[in-house]
Amino acid sequence: MTTEIPPQLPSDSPAVAAHDFGAVAAASVMAECLRVQADVLPSSAFGRFIGRSPLSDDSLPWYLGALGELDAAARLASLDEGWTVLHSVPVGTRGSDVDHVVVGAAGVFTINSKFHEGARVWVGGRRILVNGQKTDHLRNTRYEVSRTQKLLSAVVGTDVPVRGAIVIVGAKQIAIREQPTDMAVVGASQLLRWLKNQKPILEPAQLAAVSAAVRTEATWSSEPRALPDTSGFAALRREVDGARRTRMAWGIAVLVAILGVTGPLTLDFYARTFGG
Repeated sequence: MTTEIPPQLPSDSPAVAAHDFGAVAAASVMAECLRVQADVLPSSAFGRFIGRSPLSDDSLPWYLGALGELDAAARLASLDEGWTVLHSVPVGTRGSDVDHVVVGAAGVFTINSKFHEGARVWVGGRRILVNGQKTDHLRNTRYEVSRTQKLLSAVVGTDVPVRGAIVIVGAKQIAIREQPTDMAVVGASQLLRWLKNQKPILEPAQLAAVSAAVRTEATWSSEPRALPDTSGFAALRREVDGARRTRMAWGIAVLVAILGVTGPLTLDFYARTFGG
């Protein structure tokens, strides 16, 4: 099963100002995808004719990562004004970022988006397996939560509650045997429901202070970073989607051709065998 990714391309949207901190979802992974893809030669005429993907093996993981973050961002956009949502939040000075930071009366949440198209995901209290393979999802999310909590608590002056969530996008199956005790693992379609079901723990004044701290770039890093250039990602995505549609069209054409040949033969076989 393939998950339909909402057609949200915030980097190309005029509604998002390039200087808005935390406004562009998947900014860092889109930029890295484009950087790696820049070394890839354009598809040949034959490649385009048969629908060969323009992505290289190196750029594909970054591209899929961007799709996961864009999916989660599109869903988070449905939250009402009582929530503060930031995307691709740069932390520190070594290029790290948090996919999404969400603040509401229930506290602060770091959202880690993971795109696993067509995969079978198994969730246990101490590990997450994707098609039977171990992942670092839990460890990385715990690190993000700890780092976020320290930064926000230092700015606000009191202990700020932060909880992590891992959002699985595009999976064929998500089997949750046991949720980790310190975070949640949810499918993309359950993300909003999970957030809205969290119990309020922040008073209005606390919520205002934490929301202000989250929106302040200096909270996250002493050296603010320029917003990555992601302007070419929309064109790349259209090219990738176009190639996929071409491959699907070829697949249908081949299937129709096979049925056109084998169908009459099959009917003739049944007629001779069972027709009497």
